[in-house]
Amino acid sequence: MGDEHDPAGWYTTNLVGIPAPVLASAGFNAHPQPLHVAGVRESHAGLFALLQRCTDAAEARGVFAHYMSLAFGLQRRAAGSDDAAEPRRWRASYLKLLQGWGLDANGAAGAVLKGWVESRFGIVPVFHRAVLARFPSPAWTTYLEEKAGSRFHNNNIFQQLDLLYEFSQWMLARFQPLGAEPRVTLWRGSTRCEEQVLAGSLRGRQCTVRLNNLVSFSLAREQAGCFGDWLLQAEVPQVKLLLWPGLLASATLQGESEVLAVGGCYEVLARYD
Repeated sequence: MGDEHDPAGWYTTNLVGIPAPVLASAGFNAHPQPLHVAGVRESHAGLFALLQRCTDAAEARGVFAHYMSLAFGLQRRAAGSDDAAEPRRWRASYLKLLQGWGLDANGAAGAVLKGWVESRFGIVPVFHRAVLARFPSPAWTTYLEEKAGSRFHNNNIFQQLDLLYEFSQWMLARFQPLGAEPRVTLWRGSTRCEEQVLAGSLRGRQCTVRLNNLVSFSLAREQAGCFGDWLLQAEVPQVKLLLWPGLLASATLQGESEVLAVGGCYEVLARYD
């Protein structure tokens, strides 16, 4: 960890092979390197072998959805089947988790997603319902309780998210839906920018901000402008993208052209609308 008195500077070990302080830096965003969660593709070699046979994105989406349904028991039981009569324990699903994020990024689903980023990428969140300042605090207690809560944190949910991330990276490399460049221009609307600035100034338009460890952007500037007075434009590495419109067969989060990306420090262009 970093400064013990400043949780915003804390980092943990990770599973992607690049030190978390480097991964969270604006320098990494300027010169991104490939990222993979250790062991995921090897452990699910059958899935990625099937994906390699796919000729288009729609076929790949179907293969991924079917595999996740079978691997984690997410399929619905047919009415009248023996399984349907059995008592069912709530099974956490990556789709339900993403839907929860879409409803409230600071709810229980958001805590689990932030906990996954913390575990896999080593970047500690800086906000959950409130600023995660000095530890311990009520804000930290709420975050820690919610990220481990059984409502969403069961059924190997981190492993589901590992596969979602690796599928995202496979799709980006194979079909290049967001272009061939290593970074993509995204926008974020915000009303809490001043406290996030690390260098430069919002009024000067160019600045470096510290965003949460998982953050929502938009592909469309017009859509992003609906979420705050300040509009931030960032060049986001594709290797940091967990979800983007068109990745999944589900319509989850597509209404606002929403993109979920690993956060940290970003150099942005700021505009006040």
